Amino acid sequence: MKKQFLSIILLMAGLSLSAQEVMTPELLWKLGRISPLGISKDGKSIIYKVSTPSVEENKSNNTFYSIPIAGGKATVIENASELVNDKNFNEKSGTLSHKEIKIDNVYGKDFYPELEKSEVQIYNGLDYRHWDTWNDGTHNHVILTNNQKEEIDIMTNEPYDSPQKPFGGDEDYIWSPDGSKIIYVCKKKVGAAYAISTNTDLYEYDINTKTTKNLTEENKGYDVAPQFSPNGDLSWLQMKREGYEADKNDIVVNHKGFLINLTSAWDGTVDSFSWSEDGKKVYFLAPVDGTKQLFEVNFPGLSKIMVKVNQLTEGQFDVNQIIGFSGNNVLVTRSDMNHANEIFSYDLKKKKWNQITNVNTETYAKLALPTVEKRMVKTTDGKDMLVWVVLPPNFDKTKKYPTLLYCQGGPQGALSQFYSFRWNFQVMASQGYIVVAPNRRGMPGHGVKWNEDISKDWGGQAIQDYLSAIDDVAKESYVDNKRLGAVGASYGGYSVFYLAGVHNNRFKTFISHCGVFNLESMYGTTEEVFFTNWDLGGPYWDKNNTAAQKTYQQFNPIKLVDKWNTPIFVIQGGKDFRVPIGQGQEAFQAAQLKGIHSRFMFFPDENHWVLKPQNGIVWQREFFKWLKETL
Repeated sequence: MKKQFLSIILLMAGLSLSAQEVMTPELLWKLGRISPLGISKDGKSIIYKVSTPSVEENKSNNTFYSIPIAGGKATVIENASELVNDKNFNEKSGTLSHKEIKIDNVYGKDFYPELEKSEVQIYNGLDYRHWDTWNDGTHNHVILTNNQKEEIDIMTNEPYDSPQKPFGGDEDYIWSPDGSKIIYVCKKKVGAAYAISTNTDLYEYDINTKTTKNLTEENKGYDVAPQFSPNGDLSWLQMKREGYEADKNDIVVNHKGFLINLTSAWDGTVDSFSWSEDGKKVYFLAPVDGTKQLFEVNFPGLSKIMVKVNQLTEGQFDVNQIIGFSGNNVLVTRSDMNHANEIFSYDLKKKKWNQITNVNTETYAKLALPTVEKRMVKTTDGKDMLVWVVLPPNFDKTKKYPTLLYCQGGPQGALSQFYSFRWNFQVMASQGYIVVAPNRRGMPGHGVKWNEDISKDWGGQAIQDYLSAIDDVAKESYVDNKRLGAVGASYGGYSVFYLAGVHNNRFKTFISHCGVFNLESMYGTTEEVFFTNWDLGGPYWDKNNTAAQKTYQQFNPIKLVDKWNTPIFVIQGGKDFRVPIGQGQEAFQAAQLKGIHSRFMFFPDENHWVLKPQNGIVWQREFFKWLKETL
């Protein structure tokens, strides 16, 4: 009788496990998304925001919280901005902010006021549109509001932007320690010069003399993220080569007039950094081995002490943001492929983690989660490549599963333990698909050379890396070789278009979101021309440029359409000026005219991403609807 009772209990436990919920697109769009604001002024709490999407309202609603640094109960607050130190306020000099200032004439009514109903836009140079917005003649300017409440535009009449458009914020400007100067990031170029350059510089505005000087004029690549150390040294992130947006990112410090590059000898690239409270170390985040981890580097000043980089954390997760410090603890956000960002503390001495917030913990506790495995695959040129393999919840190796090759964008974007709200591996695996996500050539975290090998070789080794990954995983008995698909966005979308012409019938279906299809028309319509100049090799009309001609002739998906024979789903954003609408239209039209089963999904109000809740739900439903139909 006892044996029978025990069997019933075990059976019920098994049924309970298999009946657990799994992540769905609808549930994904109910998760809270956490954004830390900082440590409270009294040093006892972390202040943060949680944005929760509302599909019904088609927007996100924000709630602000305070939680003890040691963890505990979170409290809803109303006055979040008053509880954290305002980096933009200086007691001596005033408050910094920014706003758009009308500088250039663009519209018909700007030139002809009597024709106020004219909708004409007139441009005399490039940079007439950027990311998802047309240039309307306004520019972001840093504004100083002094203690007499006077607003001073420190960039008067300049046709430049600070913060940088489209993504810059108040991290692009800071006070000097004594409040006498303002340091700001700006790319002081216009027209074609702006479109082909990454040469942002740090500028110093002197409040007393009302003069500005360029602090980084000698460096021709990006200079961004200015910070002063506790000892008053200006530091920032620097890339050396102009026009290369994915160049090695280093931490540079101006110490007593000498520039010290703290990470020049380290074979990696820095995402972000923060100084230790005593000014003796810099903590930074960087991709490594398919994850993002916390590192430290000592600051030697002008001594002969050797600079040494140490990796502090290790595990199957991403450390995404350094919030601040409390005693021996560094406060960060952390995610993995099964969990969205939460706030954690990491004890630097005990090497222990403590999860502080639990925004989505209750939701995940009810779910059967996928299994994420790390796999090493040998590439065609004999290298070892890290591949993430995501297995469905309640995985049964005696069954056969349809399998998706995920192609990452960038092309130099890190394929780490990120948690996307669109390309979400947890959702894909939870619908019964195995996901194969290779850290192919071009991704940071595997040495600078690996990162750089994608440029001017889009259709070369990186494509072979994809095929090596899917072929290796397809050897497993649980992979259904007759049901393989390839999906991706941006360069990942390009990869899908290119694979469609070279896959030799490996794949049964394709999905490309905002993918590059025709490299010539891409060069002619994308807005940041420095990107196509560097990665494609230059303009298509330069017949003497061997690298560029190889790209346009050998690596152009449009040249392979005659070999297309597989169903393809093309998705495109109407406000995507990075990979403009014509790329998706050309691909869909080619597929349709060839009689290939194909579908076109157009989001007129979205850019390179899908940000609105209802659009996001449609994207997810159509994504899996297509896979169900074709795979």
